Amino acid sequence: MKIGVLTDAETASGYRMAGLEAVVATPEEAALRLVEMIQSNQYALVAVDQRLLPDPSKAAERAMRGRSAPVLLSLPNLLDTFSGGGDAKDYMRRLVRETIGFDIKL
Repeated sequence: MKIGVLTDAETASGYRMAGLEAVVATPEEAALRLVEMIQSNQYALVAVDQRLLPDPSKAAERAMRGRSAPVLLSLPNLLDTFSGGGDAKDYMRRLVRETIGFDIKL
């Protein structure tokens, strides 16, 4: 079983670089893509971008009946993370420093 992420096209590359399988969807088609991911029986966990589906459990309620997998997880979108005035460059700089142990000038 795999870990899948249902997200937008802009964010999908980041998840793919992290080794996850990313399924791209628009807000209009997100519920259908989520149901397809559930019915494929390939995923143990599906993380869903909150901007696409604010409540993935409710959107997939019918498809999840009688199933224990996948676990559905709602993830905040990066745009939401920085909408409160956060500095994206500072955030990325901290992530890189924590990961590789030194600063890289962005």
